[in-house]
Amino acid sequence: MTIDQHYWQGAWVDDAEVEKRLDALGEDVRAALGQQLGPLVVLAACDLLSAALADPQSSQSLRLAAELQASGVPAHEAARTLRDVAEALGREPLETKLMRELGGIDPGRLARFDFRREIFEGWLPVGLLVHVAPGSAPAAGALSVVEGLLAGNVNAVKTSGGSRFTQMLLAELAELDPSGLLAARTIVLNFPSSRTEWLRRLCEQADAVAAWGGEEAIAGVAALVPPGCRLIDWGPKLSFGYLTQDAWASPEALRGIADDICRLDQQACSSPQVVYLDTDDNEQVFAFAERFARVLDQTVAALSPAPPELLERAEISNTVLVARLEEHLGLTRVHEAADGTWRVLADTRIALRASPLHRTVWVKPLPRTRIVEVLRPMRRYLQTVGLGASRADTAQLAQAVLAAGAQRVTVPGRMLDSYDGEPHDGVYALQRYSRRVDVQLDARFSGDACLDDLVAARELAPPKAEVVSKNDFELLQDDLSRAEVFFRSGGSAGAPKLSAFTWDDYHEHMRSGAEGLLAAGFDVRTDRAMNLFFGGLLYGGFSSFFSVLETLQAVQYPMAAQEDHALVARSIVEHGVDTLFGMPNYLLRVFAAGAAELRAYRGVRKVFFGGEHFPQAQRDWLRTEFGVEVIRSAAYGSVDAGPLGYQCPDAPDRVHHLFSGLHTLEILALDEDRPAAVSETGRLVFTAHTRRGQRLDRYEIGDLGRWTPGECPCGRRTPRFELLGRFGDIFRSGSHFLNVRRFLAVAEETLGHRGALQIVLDEDATSESLTVRLEAQAGATEAGATEAGAAEASSAEVTAQAFLDGYPELAAAVVRDRLVDLHVEHLPSDAFERTAASGKLPAVVDRRIRNR
Repeated sequence: MTIDQHYWQGAWVDDAEVEKRLDALGEDVRAALGQQLGPLVVLAACDLLSAALADPQSSQSLRLAAELQASGVPAHEAARTLRDVAEALGREPLETKLMRELGGIDPGRLARFDFRREIFEGWLPVGLLVHVAPGSAPAAGALSVVEGLLAGNVNAVKTSGGSRFTQMLLAELAELDPSGLLAARTIVLNFPSSRTEWLRRLCEQADAVAAWGGEEAIAGVAALVPPGCRLIDWGPKLSFGYLTQDAWASPEALRGIADDICRLDQQACSSPQVVYLDTDDNEQVFAFAERFARVLDQTVAALSPAPPELLERAEISNTVLVARLEEHLGLTRVHEAADGTWRVLADTRIALRASPLHRTVWVKPLPRTRIVEVLRPMRRYLQTVGLGASRADTAQLAQAVLAAGAQRVTVPGRMLDSYDGEPHDGVYALQRYSRRVDVQLDARFSGDACLDDLVAARELAPPKAEVVSKNDFELLQDDLSRAEVFFRSGGSAGAPKLSAFTWDDYHEHMRSGAEGLLAAGFDVRTDRAMNLFFGGLLYGGFSSFFSVLETLQAVQYPMAAQEDHALVARSIVEHGVDTLFGMPNYLLRVFAAGAAELRAYRGVRKVFFGGEHFPQAQRDWLRTEFGVEVIRSAAYGSVDAGPLGYQCPDAPDRVHHLFSGLHTLEILALDEDRPAAVSETGRLVFTAHTRRGQRLDRYEIGDLGRWTPGECPCGRRTPRFELLGRFGDIFRSGSHFLNVRRFLAVAEETLGHRGALQIVLDEDATSESLTVRLEAQAGATEAGATEAGAAEASSAEVTAQAFLDGYPELAAAVVRDRLVDLHVEHLPSDAFERTAASGKLPAVVDRRIRNR
């Protein structure tokens, strides 16, 4: 054996080094399992390798093709193998596999399956997974390791033969993972089956062993598996075609069966070894075999297949010789190519039997009435049936062969095809490579949807890509081939645009929104919710929170924002609603219009809001007048990016935890694309981990914020950030940069204002003006204006002076530099300017010519 034949956790080693490392295998496994591996890391590396292998001229393709050809694989077969591997490693099929087999893109999260109960379940790795790979299928071992990596396992593979293809392929995969986690979980040893000592030492440490091969090989592995270790048997399987009289008269069906026989030279478990006919007439069997032989001859002639090995030729010769002898008894008829490239063996005996492969096929009778009787004794070996029949017969015969033990049913010509997420031999591989665990806790965890957040945040590095601004959103939509759900977004900070999602994207986002709402204090067991977000046009709020509450299985009154605010207030009281969802301005109008009823009811305990800032004075008014106990952000998000952050009960106003399972967040400096310091205000830039409908790489959402350092008292380890408004909230007036947030602070804290506030910037030939608009009579009672309303009614001069006193930079621009004229207006809410598309209230209206 050549030196450095083995690959051990990122290093190429020889036999002597393997001997040493086998003794420390248990320690290596424990160290690797100590670092958590999420499927997203595996998906990213597999996607890169898939793209490389799809290009025949890439360095990876050239190296692997050369290795295959050096081990005797023909060039065309090597190219086909690499194409198949490239397809199998693509992100889309692997995502589908995870979703189908383990129920989600991150199945290792210990998360609730029922939001009413403090029970957490997840799929965790078995530990050390040993793969005893087949020698006849060079890619099988590597693809099994990829499945083991998706499940989070440490993988040790036994290969045999002179080829290092499995080692090299997995080494290329590990090389594309910057984290090093894949290399730490991959061991590939090449040694013959006769070297049982190495295999025994592998199996002694294993938590599960996956083995391929014949019955004798599987039995040999089973003898080495210790008690309690899971044996995953991918043993020998047998597939066949089944044709009714309609189908065996069809040239298309015959060509399909011939293609299935020739593809991969019957080396796949799904390749047909027998063609059964729905008849008990031996003459029909012989006639079909003669006609099918001509079809098979034409199919093989176009392929120029490679000859079998010596031992395989011997088995074929023996089988054909016996069949020719039995012709004298009237039991068989043999049709064979002159050059020995194919054989059709007609046999009047009904029993299923394996063929010696290499384009050798039996033709046998099997009336449909005897399918279960004849095939059920062989049920543990049955896999695929290529069923050629009429539409009515297909349904009936499919049930019959499945009842007999078959695992797959398809049509002639597609027996070797597969689909993303298809079970293998009647089971899901990822489930066999994982273990389902649960944690049952108490009321201390009533607000926790996932235990992992209390341990660490799974943060992924942002991609190496340019930052994309909100105005350039379309640059992230170069491929919408997978998009299924479109939401119209924009209008508040730019032209409306369509944001694309798959349904899987949408459901993942709604699941995250539900988890965030639980953390924010929503109690699915007791709360009765009314959804008062806007619906239609640009709004995704109503439909999103409808789905979030559906995910929670909460009591919901999906009323949406109605123009008749008093009607909404009455509905709240009539239906015993205690929790409201909506935008602050709308909810305040409902409370104002239905003040008498809602004040008497005092049953609204929780308000979850989104879309706008909720001033502290308005919150105090709801608590004092109506008995509201919780006022908290329902979520921080946007239509184009989905849910981005959530609040916990310990979060200060405007501080959110990041949905780190969905996004990576960067906070970049205002003037350049560098990370902002922890206390520095910067631009929020998001990258989605699993967005399928469209890319979302380094997307500048249009908001400002800064990191919130330290640990949150709630115990969650997910990153926290404070929202500091939108880009437009910071504006230049005179020679100074001013922030709308500072105006709001003065209005709330000094003037007791609890209505809307809007800044209007204008200019004439000689000067620039800044007008502060304050909503008149916000929160007024039936008897008249409240104390806040009285403050708003004070003279414009007094109010303007309060802003000058409370905001030194404004005073510098207005009083010291005399560059800006300050004005104050008290207006009703409907007099404020709003965006035409979304109806939202822009914080700053800039009418200056230089900004048009």
